Amino acid sequence: MKDINNKLSRYCWFLCVALMCYTSFFFYPRWKQGNSEATISWDVSGYYWYLPSIFIYKDLKHQTFKDSIISKYHPCNEFFMQAMQTDNGNYVMKYSSGMAVMYLPFFTAAHLAAGMMGYARDGFSLPYQFAIQLGGFLISILGLWYLRKLLLEFYNDKVAAITLFLVAAGTNYIEYSCIDNGMSHCWLFTVYVFLLLNTHYFYRSFETKYAVRIGLLVGLATLTRFTDVIACMIPLLWGMEGLTVSQIKKQLALFGTHFKALAIAGFCALLVVSIQLIYWKYVSGHWLVYSYGDQGFSFLHPNFRPYTVSYRSGWLIYSPMMIFAFIGIIPFIRNGKNKVAILTFFLFNYYIVCSWDIWWYGGRAMIQSYPVLIFPIAALANAALNRKTLAWIFTPFVLIFLYMNVWITYHYHKGALYDPDFMTKRYFWRVAGRWSAPGSTIVLRDNTDLFEGQPKNMRLVYQNDFESDSGTFFTSQAISGRRSLLVRGGQITPALSVPFTGQGMQWIRVQATFRCTKKEWDGWNMTQFIVKLKRTNETDTNKSARYNMLRVFRLLNDGETKEISLDMKLPKEPYDSLQIWFKNVLSDKEIVVDNMKAWGFNE
Repeated sequence: MKDINNKLSRYCWFLCVALMCYTSFFFYPRWKQGNSEATISWDVSGYYWYLPSIFIYKDLKHQTFKDSIISKYHPCNEFFMQAMQTDNGNYVMKYSSGMAVMYLPFFTAAHLAAGMMGYARDGFSLPYQFAIQLGGFLISILGLWYLRKLLLEFYNDKVAAITLFLVAAGTNYIEYSCIDNGMSHCWLFTVYVFLLLNTHYFYRSFETKYAVRIGLLVGLATLTRFTDVIACMIPLLWGMEGLTVSQIKKQLALFGTHFKALAIAGFCALLVVSIQLIYWKYVSGHWLVYSYGDQGFSFLHPNFRPYTVSYRSGWLIYSPMMIFAFIGIIPFIRNGKNKVAILTFFLFNYYIVCSWDIWWYGGRAMIQSYPVLIFPIAALANAALNRKTLAWIFTPFVLIFLYMNVWITYHYHKGALYDPDFMTKRYFWRVAGRWSAPGSTIVLRDNTDLFEGQPKNMRLVYQNDFESDSGTFFTSQAISGRRSLLVRGGQITPALSVPFTGQGMQWIRVQATFRCTKKEWDGWNMTQFIVKLKRTNETDTNKSARYNMLRVFRLLNDGETKEISLDMKLPKEPYDSLQIWFKNVLSDKEIVVDNMKAWGFNE
C-alpha cells in the first residue's frame, strides 16, 4: 500500500529507465563496438580476465592464451596490461576479483548462448560483450529502484523523485550505468544501495539476516576495490548524530549488546575477501600482492583541487550536479539522520579518491558513493520544496547542469568537442554547451592563446626556407625548393633561436608549411610545434617568459600539405630570444616542415 501512494517517484524511476535504455542500446551500444571501444576492453577486460582464464582456458597462472586474444580483439594496447608477472614467473591479475564474481552469471549465460548461436566460445565474442553490457544495465536499474526505496525511508515521495532524477539523469552516473557500465562503478553503486538499506533495516530490528547481508556486501565492495573496505564505516557508525562522548558510549554499548551479529557480519566479510587472498596464494605463492606496479597513493599530498575542479577531468566540472551534494551538507547537518555515518564515509572516500596519483581518471571513482551523497542532495531538495525562494534559485542551475550532462555524454562518444585527455580552461569555455565550434579552437587544447581578429602592423622578424641547411634533420624531398626540415620519429630538432624583444608588439605568430604521409591519431604521440620566449643569459635553462605548443597532427591529415600557425600573446616579463623547435619523441610518423616565418603584430 505504501508504494501505491508514492506514484511520483515510481513514475520518475520509469522515466530514468527509459532514458537509460535509449542511452545504452540506441545512442551508443558499446557492445557493438570493436577493439578498445568494446564493452570488454581496457579496465573491464582486466576485471573480467579471471572468468575466461578459469572456465574456458583453464590457465589462471601462465596466461598462454593472452596473445591470441589481444591480437584478435585488441581490448587495449598491444601489450598485456590485465596482469603482471611475479617473481615465480606466473601472472597475477592487476585488478581484484570482485567484478568477476558479479559478472559470473552473465558470463555463464553468454557462454551457453555463444555455443547455440554459432559464435566463438572464447570469452570475448559478441555474446560475451552483450552479456556484460546487459548485466551492467540491469544492475543499474535495480540499484535505482532500491535507491528509491531507500529515499522513501527518510523523505517524502516528491523529494525522492527529484533526488532520483538529479542523480540518474544529471550526473556521470548515466555514462557509467549505460555505456561504460562494464566498469565497476555502477555495480558498486548498487552494492552501496543494498548496504545502506540493510544497515537501516538492521538497526530497526537487529535481525541476524541483515547482519549476514551487511557482511557479504562489505566483503563484496572490498573484493571489488580494496579501498572500499571503508564501507564498514556505514554500519558501524549508523544511527549516530554526533561525535559526543555520550553518543560514542551509546554506540559501543549497542555493539556489546549485539556482538554476535557484529561477529557474524565480520566473518561474512572476511569469507568474501578470502577469495582474493586464496587466489594470490595459489598464483604467486604470497598471501598479499600489490599488483598496481608503480601506481599508488599520495596520502600526504592528496590531489583535491585537480581531481575536483581541473578542466582536464575535474569531478565537479564534468558532473556539476554533484555540487548540490556539497551545498546540501548544510541542511543535512541541521535536519538529516545518521549524519556521522554519511559524512564520515564521504570524507574518507573523497580523501582516498583524491590521493590516488593518477587523479585524471576523473569523477567516475565517486559514483559508487552517490547512494551516500543522495542524503545531502535530498536534504537540499527538501529544503527547496519548503522554501520557494530556494527553489527559484536552484531550478535554473538544475536545468543548466542537466543540459551540460547531455552535452558531455554526447560529445564524449559522438561529438568532436570533448577531449578527455586535452581539455584546458580556455578550450572548455569556448566549447562548453555548444554543438559546433570553429576549427581553429582546437589549438586551445594545447595552448592558452588563440588570436581570431585581424592582425595590425605585422612585422616579419624571422624567415627560413631551409635551403642552405644540411644534415640529418633535413631532406631533399622538399615541400618547395631543394630542401626541407625533416622531423623523424624519436627526434627533437635543435632549437632555431632568433633575437627578439617584442618591442612595440603584442603578439607573435610563427607559421610554417607542414606535410605528412600518415597522420598520427594518438594525441600523446603527436609531433609538437614549440615556441618559447626567454632571456639568453638566464642560468635556469628551463625558465622562460612564455612557452606555447601545438600538436601539429590536430590540423594535418593523411598526405596533406598545409600551412599552420601558432599565435602567442607576448608577456610583460623581459626576454630577448625567440626559440622554435619540433618534438616527435613517441610517434613513428614523419613530418616535413618548410617556409617558416615569424611575425610580430598588434591587435
